[in-house]
Amino acid sequence: MGNLKVTMTDVNGETRTFEDVEEGVSLMELGKQNGVAGIMGDCGGGCACATCHVYVDQNWWDKVGEPDDIEFAMLDMVADVMKDTSRLGCQIKMSPELDGLTVTVAPSSSY
Repeated sequence: MGNLKVTMTDVNGETRTFEDVEEGVSLMELGKQNGVAGIMGDCGGGCACATCHVYVDQNWWDKVGEPDDIEFAMLDMVADVMKDTSRLGCQIKMSPELDGLTVTVAPSSSY
């Protein structure tokens, strides 16, 4: 049973808090399951597209961590909307350390 909390703001500016997120679920899976606008997850979580691009709240950046080289290369392809706190939602798995995480879905660009 999940007991982790995540707050997501979608591309339309709507903020929703999910309070029963299970450990191990990725932000991309959470977004797709709940119809969060802007989270498409076209590649199914393989770090092969950028349709789950999110901006991690600055206060959470140290806990979430930097993208690895493969993820960074994928983010670099959408550099027009990339920020210092850009991550792919499929690469962020929920854990007790991330309970309360806040992210904003990045605006889609031409992928």
